[in-house]
Amino acid sequence: MSEISTFESRKGLANCTAQELYYFLTDMRNFERFIPKDKFSDIKMDKDSCSFNVSMLGKVNIRIGDRKEFSEMIFSGNAMQVNDFSLTVKFCDAGPAYSEVKLSVLASLNPLLKMLAAEPINMFLETLIAEMEKFSGWNEIRRDS
Repeated sequence: MSEISTFESRKGLANCTAQELYYFLTDMRNFERFIPKDKFSDIKMDKDSCSFNVSMLGKVNIRIGDRKEFSEMIFSGNAMQVNDFSLTVKFCDAGPAYSEVKLSVLASLNPLLKMLAAEPINMFLETLIAEMEKFSGWNEIRRDS
């Protein structure tokens, strides 16, 4: 029987305002900058969705779901072609030019899948937070449709 499993990142600090982060996140093509090609493959992006392959999980599909202006983006997706999950990005201003960011994944997993998926999901969250902390082009967003 499956149960809801929660995986959370550490808090990160992005060098942009919550408003800049929000506008950046509303176009999934901007995410490609955070997905290292050596850890993920077969990356496909459009404005509202993305997909990629990651070891042990296979193909992952993510699309924009709910959003709260300047504070939260919720992305929904699936992995292993059957398991639905959500990826939540919560953020707030942490000074005049910084935002505090925290990521979480909620997924319906049976105990075996949870055990197999925990390491790749935690690696994904840590990679994403680390890349967000290093990134400096938050206002360089996609302008085309």
